[in-house]
Amino acid sequence: MAKNKSILAFFVILIVFLLVGGGLSAFVFPDLARVDDVNEEITANDENNENDRILEEDDPVYQEEELARHPALEKDLVGIVKEVGPAVVQITTIRETIGFDFFMRQFRQEVPGEGSGVVFDEEGYILTNNHVVANARNISVIFPGKEDKEFTGEVIGTDPVTDLAVIKIECEEEIPVARLGDSDTLQVGEVAVAIGNPFGLSNSVTVGVISALGRRIPLQEGTELANIIQTDAAINPGNSGGALINGQGEVIGINTAIIRDAQGIGFAIPINDAKKVAEELIQRGYIERAWLGILGGTVTPTIAAEYNLSIEKGAFIVEVVEDSPAGRAGLMEEDIIFEVNGEPINNMDDLIRDLQGRDVDEVITLTIFRGEEEMTLEVELEARPQE
Repeated sequence: MAKNKSILAFFVILIVFLLVGGGLSAFVFPDLARVDDVNEEITANDENNENDRILEEDDPVYQEEELARHPALEKDLVGIVKEVGPAVVQITTIRETIGFDFFMRQFRQEVPGEGSGVVFDEEGYILTNNHVVANARNISVIFPGKEDKEFTGEVIGTDPVTDLAVIKIECEEEIPVARLGDSDTLQVGEVAVAIGNPFGLSNSVTVGVISALGRRIPLQEGTELANIIQTDAAINPGNSGGALINGQGEVIGINTAIIRDAQGIGFAIPINDAKKVAEELIQRGYIERAWLGILGGTVTPTIAAEYNLSIEKGAFIVEVVEDSPAGRAGLMEEDIIFEVNGEPINNMDDLIRDLQGRDVDEVITLTIFRGEEEMTLEVELEARPQE
């Protein structure tokens, strides 16, 4: 009797499995079920649209549509690296610094440094970062794959404000030159390729996207890089001065900085800004910028309360440089600048940014507090002295 019940139970289970097996398959393998559904829809669509053209991968129309959707496919990454890589050079430097021994006696020591550069002119002009070559006694330039031959680099001009520099090499043979693009047309999400020499590893390549545009990155108090490109293409020490490249093999930025202890956050100077700076550096060796001639800090509510100031924001003057535009206009220590040409100045950084956009010989109106008195002064800006 028990045996008959077992046989009966077996057949009941078998019948139930056969009845619902299709449903179980769809439940256990939902992706397979979806694929079948999609295939049926495609077949139905093909039957209803017999005149539709079926595009193959080698069809020119297919290729054009793919390129339109994926601009980076215009040139594959291998082709981009082959084209631009030879023009991204390794820069090594020697700086002389003063050290102290155990008995506090001074001694001179040589400190090596390294970075990258981008050849942008067949005459041997190379774009790099100011911090790569600043105060360097010796500068050597090495092309990829030619480690046995070094060129001596001459500093043509530097600009600490934008962290850019131009150096030049003398070379009788033809040298590779990178194509420069248009950084004003960049969009967030575009492919970005970084080439440089991180940690001395020549011509290393990393790939990412344009993460953001128009960033402001503080370098030190009162100085910042403006209008910077952010990318997640890996940038490491030694990449500074190297190339950031778009999907068409054009240099669209000069790699310059990273945020320490962060991953996927690197920055590059837009190539359009770099081109303007490079042109002026080649012409005169420095960048002419408007100068006011003050030293100071930012007024905060805490400082205002502690020193009984009449305003809680603005740029507080600590020192007026002798024989400067500020001095000739009558600005004094402890004045608080809170407007330039009627526009509010909330802190010293606001004032610095405003002056960076001014022309030499431009006349501006400063609204200040001197003690309890509000007053206005006209100042004619001058070119910043070259130190």
